[in-house]
Amino acid sequence: SEEFTGDPYFRKGPPLRFEPDIPPQPRLARAPRKPRAKIAPEAAADIMRGLSAPVQTVKGVGPRMVKTMEKLGINTINDLLFYLPRRYDDYTQLTYISKLQPNATVTVLGTVRSTQIRIARGGRKDFYMEVDDGSGVLNIIFFAQHWMIQKVRRGMQIAAFGKTSVFGNRLQMTNPEWEEIDAENLHTPSIVPVYPLTEGLGARVLRKLMKSTIDYWTERLPDYIPEATLERAELGDLGWAIKNLHFPDGLDHLEHARRRFIFDQLLLLQLAILANRREWQSVPGTALYIPDDFLESFIETVFPYPLTGAQRRAIEDIRRDVSLDVPMNRLLQGDVGSGKTAVATTAMAMAFANGKQAAIMAPTSILAEQHYRGIGRTLENIPGDRKPVIGLLTSALSGTEREGIYAGLADGSIDIVIGTHALIQSGVDFKDLALVVIDEQHRFGVEQRGALRGKGTNPHVLVMTATPIPRTLALTLYADLDLSVMDEMPPGRIPIQTRVVEHVERERIYSFMESQLKQGRQAFVIHPLVEASEKIEARSAVEAYEQLTKVFFDYKIGLLHGRMRPAEKDEIMAAFANHEYDVLVTTSVAEVGVDVPNASTIIIEGANRFGLAQLHQFRGRVGRGQYASYCLLIPDNDTPESTERLMALESTTDGFKLAEIDWKLRGPGDLVGTRQSGQAGLKLMEGMTPDLVSLAQREA
Repeated sequence: SEEFTGDPYFRKGPPLRFEPDIPPQPRLARAPRKPRAKIAPEAAADIMRGLSAPVQTVKGVGPRMVKTMEKLGINTINDLLFYLPRRYDDYTQLTYISKLQPNATVTVLGTVRSTQIRIARGGRKDFYMEVDDGSGVLNIIFFAQHWMIQKVRRGMQIAAFGKTSVFGNRLQMTNPEWEEIDAENLHTPSIVPVYPLTEGLGARVLRKLMKSTIDYWTERLPDYIPEATLERAELGDLGWAIKNLHFPDGLDHLEHARRRFIFDQLLLLQLAILANRREWQSVPGTALYIPDDFLESFIETVFPYPLTGAQRRAIEDIRRDVSLDVPMNRLLQGDVGSGKTAVATTAMAMAFANGKQAAIMAPTSILAEQHYRGIGRTLENIPGDRKPVIGLLTSALSGTEREGIYAGLADGSIDIVIGTHALIQSGVDFKDLALVVIDEQHRFGVEQRGALRGKGTNPHVLVMTATPIPRTLALTLYADLDLSVMDEMPPGRIPIQTRVVEHVERERIYSFMESQLKQGRQAFVIHPLVEASEKIEARSAVEAYEQLTKVFFDYKIGLLHGRMRPAEKDEIMAAFANHEYDVLVTTSVAEVGVDVPNASTIIIEGANRFGLAQLHQFRGRVGRGQYASYCLLIPDNDTPESTERLMALESTTDGFKLAEIDWKLRGPGDLVGTRQSGQAGLKLMEGMTPDLVSLAQREA
């Protein structure tokens, strides 16, 4: 293997080797499994007691370290075994300093040649060190971390993981992750786990504790998944998987271990969801009788436009569900503007036609008021002499108004109620609630949805979302729900024109926006932050508001962000809908909001900071009226990944296509907003693939 032999001062200890001393091993085609011995009940009980034992029973863990590990959620042996790395340093894939390229994320290993403190403008003290690997020297800079001068010694062997950049014609690395390297890692290149840490617990100490614990437990861990299931799924033993999640023998071993871990979580999730579904459906619901002629007459009478095929299929799904005494539990998934509200209105008409009550819960007061007006206008034309009485229940009502709604729901004189979280408060009782509709279901927790359902005697439930989610992922997250997909748009909608624009073209952007304002249109300007942050260099909504009031001084500019009180947000959004503002500067609180048919332009600053699904939701704020509409995306960096994502928005307005692209590029954790810090690399959503989902569903 190749060996560097530079200045002997920089080669204290063994010389650095960049190739393994052992020949490359063949790729692992299938995870190994050993014949499983039967475990006596007494032995199984002993094992479970051992796994539940306090972490202080591990050799080397004293009272002080127990408190430190508690901060990381490690209280028992089992917690320690499943405290997974957030990433890995692959010392089998090191990069020579002489071969480094700009903007590359790499791991380098070398010897510290020099260290110093430099004082920057404003008095900030930065730490600089030079690292030599025998092929070249790399400058590594840590901003405002002058304390490192006490920690880093000349001659120390370190590994640094980070992104390279160019300054003054020289390559450098700023604020990388780094650690001192043990002598054995220099001779035997390996894949080293990197764990989330806390003050008082170093990386090497935790790795040593982890190694001793795993060495003891690998052969003793009971496997709760049947051997036949593991055989069909081509998965390895649990003990082998745990060992290779922490200390993989190779990247292929790590991949098989990840697959086993993710399958276990998916299987447990599916079993829990299906058990919940069986329990809920074991209690009979109310079967509704829906004659064919009523449904056709209703659709033809109340809607001034023909329904799409997707809307009709969803309505038929709902009719089939509610005609049974098994309570419906259906997810209506449709893109922005696909006509979900028309489907929900038809479902509520089915309940009304049977003399029952229906309720719809929206995430905000302004959206509830929008539904109240829109659904009220639609149901005025319902066939028959009796028209439904519709109530609105939000926190904005006076005490007298609220009591009137409560009384109407209790005595049955209100047929349909539209509201917010106020619907699930104590004091809200229904005479005969048969249908619950939950709009933008991801905005409500399981408890909130269950609380509304509990207001009736096991009512039918329809939940709606405009967040496009790939079918496989939707079937995983919502396996207890039947799925209706609205994959068609009503005819006649004018497609929104989307363009990615560089921030240097801001003058042209503002000129275009002004041309729209002169025509009487309105505009949204979206920003990723509320206030300026030193950590993220993004233009804040507050700064943009102040700037736009100067640029567009002839127009009224509004500001909306998440730190405002709910009532204040509703007031500003309602004012914008009434054209009291021409431009609304807002953060992501505009993702779900009121219809503003007059809004024709949306400008999204820092567009690369949002996921595709979220950007698509933002884009859906415009294009709701009769005017041509425009979405301008302004990224604040141009990495290949972010450029590819934003160009996808230019190429399609299909939310489901965008969701598939987002899944491939960013992973499902970003897609549904569940990405965890710390252990993102190995959490359930991160490695979930369609084949694993299907496998877990079959086995469940």
